[in-house]
Amino acid sequence: MTLEQSPTAPRRSRRKHARPSEIIAAALSEFAERGFAATKLDDVAARAGISKGTVYLYFADKNALFEAVVRQELLPVLARFEAIVDSYQGPSVDLLRGIAIRFEQVMDSELGGIPKLVLSESGNFPEIARFYADEVVARGLRLFSSILQRGVVRGEFRDIPAVDLMPVFVGPVLMMLLWKHSIGRHGNVAFDHRTVLATHLDMFLRALAPEAPR
Repeated sequence: MTLEQSPTAPRRSRRKHARPSEIIAAALSEFAERGFAATKLDDVAARAGISKGTVYLYFADKNALFEAVVRQELLPVLARFEAIVDSYQGPSVDLLRGIAIRFEQVMDSELGGIPKLVLSESGNFPEIARFYADEVVARGLRLFSSILQRGVVRGEFRDIPAVDLMPVFVGPVLMMLLWKHSIGRHGNVAFDHRTVLATHLDMFLRALAPEAPR
């Protein structure tokens, strides 16, 4: 057992061990509220209750901190989704519905601000867009493809390439994310994103249903 793991370790040692996670949690809150460009490391440090210099002990710059946020907070969510898909035994329709419900829960958290950040600021910060595309989008496409292929093999879905279907499936989801974290904060028009997404999923699954034999 190391000093950091020991229950009798000094409080300073335990805090030092946990500090990267505390910084990442503070950064997620700042990114979700302010976006990438407007987030300052001074603000992240203040939210974490440390000095700006301490941030640099763990992260080289803001880009590295953003990547750490994605890896610690978002990729484990995808990993849980993948585990659900790998172990699920029921109908593929129910599997897709279950994943969609869990994704709604992500939307309601601070993590819902990350896709909006990437979409709105990728023009000025292409490096974060490339990172997000490689680490999140590509992995999400593989997950989505595995669910669709599962349904096709079981005769539950029509055989349509996942790369063509994913934008159709994700489009309304991104619309609700963008609305929730932008115009929805300031305008008078309100959408119940849960109802909208439930309607979208119902229409999507109807379109995926295999054609009846003639």
